[in-house]
Amino acid sequence: MSATQSTGARVAIAAVLLLAGAVAGFGVSKLAKGSEAPKAAAAAQESKVLYWYDPMVPTQKFAKPGKSPFMDMELVPKYTDETDGGGGVQVSSERTQNLGARLVSVRRGSLAGELTVPGVIDFNQRDLAIVQARASGFVQRVYARAPGDIVAAGAPIADILAPEWGGAQVEYLAVRRTGDERLIAAARQRLTLLGMPAGLIAAVERSGRPQTTVTITTPTGGVIRTLGVRSGMSVAQGQTLAEVSGLSSVWLNAAIPEALAGRVRPGQSAAVTLAAYPGETFSGRLAAILPEAVADSRTLTARVELANRGGRLRPGMYGQVTFSDGASPALLAPSEAIIRTGKRTVVMLADANGRFRPAEVKTGREAGGQTEILAGLNEGEKVVASGQFLLDSEASLAGVQARPMTADKPAAKAALHETAGRIEKLAGNSITLSHEPVPALQWPSMTMAFALSDPSLAKGFKVGDRVTFSFDQASGAPTVRRMVKAAR
Repeated sequence: MSATQSTGARVAIAAVLLLAGAVAGFGVSKLAKGSEAPKAAAAAQESKVLYWYDPMVPTQKFAKPGKSPFMDMELVPKYTDETDGGGGVQVSSERTQNLGARLVSVRRGSLAGELTVPGVIDFNQRDLAIVQARASGFVQRVYARAPGDIVAAGAPIADILAPEWGGAQVEYLAVRRTGDERLIAAARQRLTLLGMPAGLIAAVERSGRPQTTVTITTPTGGVIRTLGVRSGMSVAQGQTLAEVSGLSSVWLNAAIPEALAGRVRPGQSAAVTLAAYPGETFSGRLAAILPEAVADSRTLTARVELANRGGRLRPGMYGQVTFSDGASPALLAPSEAIIRTGKRTVVMLADANGRFRPAEVKTGREAGGQTEILAGLNEGEKVVASGQFLLDSEASLAGVQARPMTADKPAAKAALHETAGRIEKLAGNSITLSHEPVPALQWPSMTMAFALSDPSLAKGFKVGDRVTFSFDQASGAPTVRRMVKAAR
């Protein structure tokens, strides 16, 4: 082979190799593109636009982009990866952390039945003494008393000259000198009926002289509420001279919201704290719940009775009273997680995929930062305890619907009735029976058609057979659930 031919052969081989490499590269490229195609399609499918919406009216959806008919702004697309079948709003973990969202599990525990309401100390209106004049007369002396003074039992209020008592006392002394016991007893009884205290009658007997001036004293200790006697004035029999309220016990009138009135009852224990004595608790008892509601505040007045040792509790003092009803089991969620809008109560639910969704709940008692959940949540579900308001706003803008409350109680099972009868007709899924009375339904003996819950119930039976059967009316029509031949 010549040098020229050798060179031409090498050039041809090189050209073939280059062509093969190009073909191989094109094939590899096509194969790589073919393997990436499903991924690209999946990504395109994942980020597919579901609809367009106006963030200010998120419930209104549009099939294509454009200007919002509500606001001067462009419609915003909603992608498939922004929601799921169960609803909810997607929030990245970084954004969740920036929001300060804190998740807490709903749990079962004990909740103390506590209710704390404001109250004001008042006088015990049952411990009130009225000081009156027992005879007409004239005030000779007063003892420098004034309303608001605290006095002891037996403290003098005024000296009164009672002229009509003088004549009766002179007659009594004259009768005593006769020695007739019956007359003496009758005359003494007359002095008592005139209103003379026993001490004054005894003083007349000891001295043998009439005592026409009497000192009016307080029957009990306490504070003088009113004082209507002055030196030199005349008084009539039965006229009120003073009112004295005792201080051995006081009332605290607590304002119970009308909606919470069912949580308190007479006889319940109460713990009272007063602004005047911080850190100190006074124990009392709920004596009564007044029958009339306060129209302005829509509250009921609960009267708590407190012992007033040392007179430290003074009417007019402000305090807080806590009624305790013992602990009871409940499903609990943090009180700070509850969002009350006025129309409904919701919490923000969180799942493991970083999605959040509002859920309607029904709440009960509240104590110690925990709220009882009566419906709407299950044990173990996670709720947002901080940052939930921002997440709720995000869900509202995204048009996410709140999860509704579901009924906790199963449907009641239909009552089953049993009676006996005779088969009159068999027709597929129905049977006609002449049955005996059914007292529970007030049915007399009659012939009627029944549905069969299962056609196989009629297998082996024929017209004329006597049977005992059970039926209910769960579906609205009488339906036989069980049927056996009656014993002959």
